[in-house]
Amino acid sequence: MTAYKQPFLFLCVFFSLVSQAQNSNYQNHSYRPYDKYVYNSEHRFHTSIKPYNVRDISKIVSIDTLFVTNPKNAILNYATNQNYVQYHSPDFNFTINPAGNFETSRQFGDTVQGWINSRGFTIDADVRNKIFVHTSFYEIQSNFKDYRYDRIKELGRNTIPGQSRGKRFKEDGLDYAFANAYISYVPSDIFDFQFGHGKHFLGDGYRSILLSDNAHNYPYFKITTDVWNIKYINMWSQHMYIDNPHLPNTRFPIKWNVMHYLDWSVTDWLNVGLFETIIWSNEDTLGNYRGFDFNYLNPVIFLRPVEFQLGSPDNVIMGVSGKITLFKNHVFYGQIAIDEFKLAEIKARNGWWGNKYAIQMGYKTFDLGVKNLDVQSEINLVRPFMYSHFLESQNYGHALQPLAHPRGSNFYESVSFVRYNINRWFFEAKFQYLVYGQDSAGTNYGNDIFKLYQIRTLEYGNSLAEHAIQNTVIYKDFSVSYLINPKNAMNITAGVTHRTQNSDILNKNQFMYYVAFRTTLHNYYYDF
Repeated sequence: MTAYKQPFLFLCVFFSLVSQAQNSNYQNHSYRPYDKYVYNSEHRFHTSIKPYNVRDISKIVSIDTLFVTNPKNAILNYATNQNYVQYHSPDFNFTINPAGNFETSRQFGDTVQGWINSRGFTIDADVRNKIFVHTSFYEIQSNFKDYRYDRIKELGRNTIPGQSRGKRFKEDGLDYAFANAYISYVPSDIFDFQFGHGKHFLGDGYRSILLSDNAHNYPYFKITTDVWNIKYINMWSQHMYIDNPHLPNTRFPIKWNVMHYLDWSVTDWLNVGLFETIIWSNEDTLGNYRGFDFNYLNPVIFLRPVEFQLGSPDNVIMGVSGKITLFKNHVFYGQIAIDEFKLAEIKARNGWWGNKYAIQMGYKTFDLGVKNLDVQSEINLVRPFMYSHFLESQNYGHALQPLAHPRGSNFYESVSFVRYNINRWFFEAKFQYLVYGQDSAGTNYGNDIFKLYQIRTLEYGNSLAEHAIQNTVIYKDFSVSYLINPKNAMNITAGVTHRTQNSDILNKNQFMYYVAFRTTLHNYYYDF
C-alpha cells in the first residue's frame, strides 16, 4: 500500500469507532434492483451521478424491503436478512459486515486452476444522520490463468485492474490489498461535504468517457450541492503517476485534479450534464514544487479562463452528458468529451492528431414485456490521443490506468446486456465487440494515453484503429447468481466467459468457467 493511503485509512477507521452508510455501493449487479425505480421519469432523479445517495433512493423505494425473505428460523433470518454486527439508536448507528471474494476458474480443456482469495470487512456508522462514515479493507491473493493476467502484464508493474499494485506471491501469484473509506458531513438537505479515498462514476452508461470507476482508489474532497432540479459536484482529488525510471524506495510522484459536474433535470424526461476537469502537475515544467494550486478552489464551473490566466500548461477536458426518458422507462443516453480540437481541422476531415474527442450513445429499458427483464446496449468510440498530454504527469490517468474508459483511446466498442431476476436469483448475458489500435515498438498511434502525444507517428491521417495493429476482441459472458444477504451483497455466482482476440500478431481463443462466493460491493472491469 502506498504511503499516502495509510494515514487516511487509519483516520477513517478511528472515526468509524467513534461515529450508517450514505453512499450506495456502485456495483452493476447491486444497482439493478432499484435502477428501474430511480430511472422512472416521474422522479427526476440525477442518475448520472454515482454512487447514489442512499437517502435519495429511500425517498423513491425502500431498499431494505426489495429482497426480504421471512424464514421462521431465527438463525437463518439473521444470516440472510441482517447486518452481522449492528447497533441502532436514535442518535447513533453502527454496522460491521464481512467482505470478500473466493473464486475459482479454469479454461475448458486446461488442467491449471486460477483462483482469487480475498478477505475483508466493511464498517458503516452515522451520528444523528449528520455525520456518515464508511471504511472497508481487503487483503487479496490471486493467481489468474487467463486473459486477465495478460492485461496485468500489459499495464505493467503488477497493476491489477481497478484494485491495486501487487507483489509476487509464491511462484506466479500476486499479493495485494486495497481500501476505500469516506467521512461525510451533511448539514442540510442542500449540502454534503465528503472526504474520502475511493472512486466515482459520471454517466448513465455501463462505461463513462467522462469519469469512471475503472482505476484504483484515490484521495478526494467532494462538495455536493442539491437544490431545485440541479445537482452540482465539486471534487478535488490527488492521483499518482508512474515515472520511468523510478528511484527505489521512493514514492511515486503525484498530480492534482479538479472536477466540476452540473446535472440539470430540465424536465421530467430530459437531463443535461456539464462536465469539466483540469489536471495539473505537482511540479512545474522546470521541476519546481507547485503543489495544490489554490486558484482551482473556485467552486464555479468553467475554469478554463482561470487556467488560461495562469499561463499554465494544465490539461483541460470538457464534456456534456444527457438522458432522454420516454414512456417512463425507455432511456436514451449519451456523452461527448473534448480534450482539444480545431474546428477547421475537423471540417477538413484529414485526421489531424489534435482533434481529440470521445462519444457515447446508449439505450436501456426495464421490465421489457416481462417484470424484471432489463436490456441495455451502448456504443463508445474514442479518437486517438484523447486523454493524453505532452507531460507524463498530466494525462487523464491514475496509477497506470485510465480515469475514463479502460481501453484508453483509439478504439470503438459496442457492449450489450440482457438481465433478469426473480426473487433473489439473477441472470445476466453480456456481449462486447471491441476494436482498438495497438502500438508496435517505436510507434505512437494514440492508443496509450500514458505516452507523450508530441512523440506521435502521424500528424494527419489518424483514424480509429486503422494504422496501428488492429485488435478485434469479442467477449461473451453468462452468469447466474443467488443473493444470500442483501445487506452485505453476499452471493454465490457461477458463469462462463468466452473471449477471442485477433490481430496480425496475435490470435487467442479462451473459454473458461468460474464459480465464486463473494460480497459484490465493487465494480471490476474484466472486459478489455
